[in-house]
Amino acid sequence: MLSRQKIFALGFQHVMAMYAGAIAVPLIVGGALGLTPAQMAYLVAADLFTCGLATLLQIMRSKYFGSGLPVVLGCTFTAVGPIIAIASTSNLATAYGAIILSGLFVVLFAPLYGKLLRFFPTVVTGSVVTIIGLTLIPVAMNNVAGGQGMPDFGEPRNLLLALATLVIILLVNRLATGFLRAVSVLLGLAVGTAMGYFMGIVSFEAVGSASWISIAQPFYFGKPEFSVMAIITMIIVNIVSMVESTGVYLAVGRATDQKVEQRQIVNGLRSEGAAIMLGGLLNAFPYTAFSQNVGLITLTRVKTRKVIFAAGAIMVVLGLLPKLAALTTVIPNAVLGGAMIVMFGSVAAAGVSILSEVNLRKESNLLIVACSIAVGLGSAAVPQMFDQVPEWLKMLLQSGIVTGSITAIVLNIFLGNRAEEPEVTTSDLPAPDAPATN
Repeated sequence: MLSRQKIFALGFQHVMAMYAGAIAVPLIVGGALGLTPAQMAYLVAADLFTCGLATLLQIMRSKYFGSGLPVVLGCTFTAVGPIIAIASTSNLATAYGAIILSGLFVVLFAPLYGKLLRFFPTVVTGSVVTIIGLTLIPVAMNNVAGGQGMPDFGEPRNLLLALATLVIILLVNRLATGFLRAVSVLLGLAVGTAMGYFMGIVSFEAVGSASWISIAQPFYFGKPEFSVMAIITMIIVNIVSMVESTGVYLAVGRATDQKVEQRQIVNGLRSEGAAIMLGGLLNAFPYTAFSQNVGLITLTRVKTRKVIFAAGAIMVVLGLLPKLAALTTVIPNAVLGGAMIVMFGSVAAAGVSILSEVNLRKESNLLIVACSIAVGLGSAAVPQMFDQVPEWLKMLLQSGIVTGSITAIVLNIFLGNRAEEPEVTTSDLPAPDAPATN
């Protein structure tokens, strides 16, 4: 039985795991739109506040809302480009009008989407979860080097900090037991940040300039306005998020040793739709299930929803108290990168574990896994290959999780139910030095 103090610490660890991703979206959007410091501060506070409410809504269990899974919700990066584009050509009020109605679409579309889940057998599920983990690895490595676009990118001190953080996490997991092992990531972040402070990387300037209290208010940027193209764009964004969230739900089910039912996924997506509508009303962002927290569950083996409830409550408080929120931003990117290696790698390993239950000696299964992972990783690694396609299609194709998932589903439909198929054995493969035959 976990005490309240331990639940709080574990919940705070989940917040730290997703914090960089959560605040990156408002910082990128606000910077691109030239918002004032006060408006930027509101965006960050409103985002954290809504992240917390969205997470609490997700873990509840009711007839229509809440998956009941220990899932953390955060703003989706898929929405960054579209929000900037819509606000730049019209205004933020139009972007938020589109977010509100696209959230309503998710709520209404979720039951129909749930009927498609029969196309997610083990071979597809394992491929999707593996793709989620592998496509996140470059994110971790960019942070290890100091953060993409940062002037000190790749400096040895960043690599050293990331390595030290990773080593601390591994040592705690190897040597500690019980609660200390469960908070290994939090300990790694704390020690890594302390090292960064003595190296002159950590600055508390943002903490000093942050306000003490901020209350999220509806329509901060004006009453919502509506544009058909903007609404369609945001609906496409949220369809992408629905596919990604499905993979996260299945990965969480694997990490918590439970079978995720169709009803849970439908109710979870309804909750995401409600959270998206709430984000539009409070002038925050669309929300989706965060995969980095899946890796944390896998690593810590703590599966109780109470921890995620604590994480949601902490985010709500941070959204109301910007000065406390700013305190968590002092963690260097390299330190976060060191922790991400473990968490994102754990997601990929969970996918491999699922695939270990699949008979890959069957040619159809082998083709499904091989092609879906190759397409998913290729789309994520070289997104510019789709720069010449229409914008609405580009948003879908540049998501490795979406392209990989679609590939796995389509190939499973065409290849997965063949009555007879050969098994691939080592005798079918040419010897390394064997001459080619015609």
